[in-house]
Amino acid sequence: MDFDLSPEQREIQATARDLLAARSGPAVVREAAQSRREDAALWKEISELGWPGIAIAERHGGQGLGLVELCVLLEQAGAALAPVPLLPNAGAALAIAHGGTPRQQERWLPALAAGSASGAVGAAGRDGCLLAAAAEADVLVVLDDRHGARLIERSQAQVTPLPSIDPLRTYVEVEGEGEPLGGDLAAARDTVAVAVAAESVGVAARALEMTLAYVKERRQFDVPVGSFQAVSHRCAEMLLHTEQARSVLYHAAWASDAEPARLPQAASLAKALAAEAVVSVTASAIQAHGGIGFTWEADVHWLYKRAQMNAVLMGGAGEHRRRLAALLAIAPAG
Repeated sequence: MDFDLSPEQREIQATARDLLAARSGPAVVREAAQSRREDAALWKEISELGWPGIAIAERHGGQGLGLVELCVLLEQAGAALAPVPLLPNAGAALAIAHGGTPRQQERWLPALAAGSASGAVGAAGRDGCLLAAAAEADVLVVLDDRHGARLIERSQAQVTPLPSIDPLRTYVEVEGEGEPLGGDLAAARDTVAVAVAAESVGVAARALEMTLAYVKERRQFDVPVGSFQAVSHRCAEMLLHTEQARSVLYHAAWASDAEPARLPQAASLAKALAAEAVVSVTASAIQAHGGIGFTWEADVHWLYKRAQMNAVLMGGAGEHRRRLAALLAIAPAG
């Protein structure tokens, strides 16, 4: 059995990596963070390539591919910290595709797939309702297990921007009744959680890549610091956490596309491991960069900041581990 990406998925991965490397380098990320503005030109180009609708059915204006292909894109966007609302838009579209009524799907999916409408998505938890949002999002999707999932148009919502450690993304809290979602709410929540995990894996992978480059170049006592046992062990641990999270991520994405009955367990495992990995790996990246890692001039701290927000978006590791334990307890033997 082949567990690798298909040639077509590899092509999507390479295209995304090359485009974002050229258009979302460290200087662009730093400028976007300091100005707190999204890159409208890059978002237009990405939308014309069909990225926002890659996992949306063709009848709704999407490309009709799957969650695996979307995760490939989100992983690359996370690695580049691309200042575009790909995750909020794609997350809102996933939630509506799985949890929306036919009327809601017809109203919003074509616009979200084309990038002509902007979205926000998040979950209500113990500490309130945190949504990742495109700036001035047109539609907000709140996935709330206790009070019911709902879709709220911007004109009907009271939106409060939330200050956060991550200056590269808009986060909001929303109040408003809106319209209840009427589809498969569990699948809606699970697919969005997997999408967040995908971006987190990209962030962790980029932190590892930057760290390896630094410890090979930085020298002490006339040898690269990467040759020191403590540093090499830390890098090995970063690799372990990143690859472990990536493995369960793509299993969850595959389950969504091929065996939906396995998605609930797979999604919670993917989100839990990705949340833990991205925080651990980015923190280790700062440590491995030594004194420069703690400075504003270093670029690694942008990854650490995204990690903190992604770790709690759509539920933290503890929440998903508790859910996974409950799912396993009621699963049939064998």
